Amino acid sequence: MAHQMARRACDALRELLTIAKALSDSNRVRVLISLHDGELCVCQVVELLGLAPSTVSKHLAVLQQAGLTEARKEGRWMYYRLAGRDAPRCVRDAIRWIRSNLENDPRIVQDRRKLDAILGMSLSDLCRRYRA
Repeated sequence: MAHQMARRACDALRELLTIAKALSDSNRVRVLISLHDGELCVCQVVELLGLAPSTVSKHLAVLQQAGLTEARKEGRWMYYRLAGRDAPRCVRDAIRWIRSNLENDPRIVQDRRKLDAILGMSLSDLCRRYRA
């Protein structure tokens, strides 16, 4: 019994540390906040962050490994969204905490405006720009 409790505590600690590491990069936090209103294609995230597609893909992989995001593939495009209601409580709490603390941050407000413009762009034109 004590062994099982210790294992659960260790798993919870490992999960918390994975989430904390994922949140230790400002670009990943910006991605999380940008996903609040719905899923985005990788190309849209690339446009928002202004980083190389390979760098953005690495950031998205870290967020997904931490359980903070979910992904789906449609044709040749990958879409990411925030973890759903079935995500562990610590994941949901982390997402809520990030959003509530940074909602009015000047960089986040700027990202929101930029994302509005990006969402008005043709997805196929935008993604064609970043294809190798």
